[in-house]
Amino acid sequence: MKNKVRKNLLLLRKNLSKADVLEKSDKIKNRLFRLKEFKQASNILFYVSYGSEVCTHEMIKEALSKNKGVFVPVTNKKNKTLILSKLEKWDELCIGAYNILEPKKEMIKEISFDEIDLIIIPGIVFDLKGNRIGHGKGFYDRLLKNTKVSIIALAFEFQIIGKIPVDKHDKPVDIIITEKRIIYCKDQ
Repeated sequence: MKNKVRKNLLLLRKNLSKADVLEKSDKIKNRLFRLKEFKQASNILFYVSYGSEVCTHEMIKEALSKNKGVFVPVTNKKNKTLILSKLEKWDELCIGAYNILEPKKEMIKEISFDEIDLIIIPGIVFDLKGNRIGHGKGFYDRLLKNTKVSIIALAFEFQIIGKIPVDKHDKPVDIIITEKRIIYCKDQ
């Protein structure tokens, strides 16, 4: 079931034009930056978008310019975990695992997960309760399993569906931001 839903939504997302992705992503960025949780956060973990995901590149650059502590994941394929690294400048990034931008090896500044006070994650499909389907490798599920920090997902409106099947290891997000609305999942 999850694989079928994932495949269908990935296809829809891949059919978006680059212009659509950027236009919708800009609306999402504006909603995110006005959010109380974002304004109050000092250290923010951002995913670095690739392909047709909600584009975080401008969000990261703007957060850096606002002197936010910006952290990005570095994939450890062997352990199937994410290492968190402080990012100080956009040009510290290069193509890494799964063709996703990550800090260059010599630029990795590993930090403890405890230093993060807001987490922004990707996904392929979400429901109103904050359940998500990612790419199925479990990197974010493992990272987030014990966190008490607010988790915000960025998605296009069509990525929100009625109900997602949940496994015991799945960690729901607290807030979903689309180009049309902000969903507070605990209120649903």
